[in-house]
Amino acid sequence: QVQLQESGPGLVKPSQTLSLICTVSSGSITTSVYAWSWIRQPPGKGLEWMGVITYADITYYSPSLKSRTSISRDTSKNQFSLQLSSVTPEDTAVYYCARLYSGSYYQYDYWGQGTQVTVSS
Repeated sequence: QVQLQESGPGLVKPSQTLSLICTVSSGSITTSVYAWSWIRQPPGKGLEWMGVITYADITYYSPSLKSRTSISRDTSKNQFSLQLSSVTPEDTAVYYCARLYSGSYYQYDYWGQGTQVTVSS
């Protein structure tokens, strides 16, 4: 059973960098049919896709967040991470990591439970 677990600070000050880690159990993040995403949900709003890192270590970002977002990975720990710079209160959200199956079709098949991040001074 694949499990994804987000970890990181729950409170970040404005203008600082938000950093989260997603730890993946059972299965390597370098397996070719999978990619690994960060998705967030601000309070009262829908899900917002932030970006993805593929098994080949290629990244794609949401155009609206690209200038502030970085996704990387640590294969030795089977983890991938998110950094979002210059945060504002509008970045307050529940942040999820998720696995994207990208074989014959595309589907997010496993999600972390989500972690609340609040941006406030």
